[in-house]
Amino acid sequence: MTGQHTTGLSIGQVAERTGLSVHALRFYERQELLPTPVHRQGGRRVYTEADLEWLTICVSLRASGMPVDQIRRYTELVRDGDGNETERLELLREHEARVLDRLAELSRALELTRYKIGMYERHLAAGTADTLWNPHHAGAAPDDDGGPVSCTAAPRADEVGAADR
Repeated sequence: MTGQHTTGLSIGQVAERTGLSVHALRFYERQELLPTPVHRQGGRRVYTEADLEWLTICVSLRASGMPVDQIRRYTELVRDGDGNETERLELLREHEARVLDRLAELSRALELTRYKIGMYERHLAAGTADTLWNPHHAGAAPDDDGGPVSCTAAPRADEVGAADR
């Protein structure tokens, strides 16, 4: 990223190409999330291809849960230039760890959701959907194995089969 302004893109063009709204682009600029100030010609913002590339990085970091203040810090480090690559790497590694933790949480949630879908499909196919757990009934109805059907119980290893995935 050179910061040179050889190609001029309007804020509308950048919005169209990035999928960000004009409002979001102005927010990114106000939050100083671009490594170089947005060039202006005749009072209008003019973005470069390098700005577009950087915005793509920011959007990805934001979509993966990186807080704006950490994106700003990363941007500051890039703006400062050579010599702080170790700090940039550490910031990205910390974010990677948070993303991996979140992915593990989502994976567990997906596993439970798939289990519940399979359970509902089995009960609906068997005509026993009325035996599913209902908090308005006095107790939980028994499942196929005689135990109560729970609305949140995690599947046991022997219950999770290919059909549940």
